Amino acid sequence: MGKKEVKTNAMRILDKMKISYEYQTYECDEFTDGIETADKLNLPHEQVYKTIVTTGKSGEHYVFVLPIEAEIDFKKAAKAVGEKSIEMLRLKELTPLTGYVRGGCTSIGMKKHFPTIIDASAQQFEKVYVSAGRIGAQLTLAPEDLRKAADATFADVIHA
Repeated sequence: MGKKEVKTNAMRILDKMKISYEYQTYECDEFTDGIETADKLNLPHEQVYKTIVTTGKSGEHYVFVLPIEAEIDFKKAAKAVGEKSIEMLRLKELTPLTGYVRGGCTSIGMKKHFPTIIDASAQQFEKVYVSAGRIGAQLTLAPEDLRKAADATFADVIHA
């Protein structure tokens, strides 16, 4: 298989922005959570981040990138995006809205850009691991590069 065939939309965006990243694949046919993915690739859990999509009271959508073992703090997250409240997007809406499937969702290169928040904890690491935009593929990049590529901001949005 040639290099071109494995590129995801997220990787094409990173290439276009001249952002350096590493790419890893793993055997996987269906949804696995971030913890299982981290274990398969021997990655440090605290540096592996998941992407979740939410809906605000206003009907707007928001993307949050947080550590795989953390839970979103809906109050902090709502405050970070200026909403009264937010809730998880219904799973059946994920692919039509973002173009990504559960387990392969990344904050880079969704069908449409949504306000994106990366949990501030990412800033303590030299690199973080996120989905490459499909099941079975992970990206490694600097948190600041992820912020640029996803046009995101950093904020504290997880339960302490």
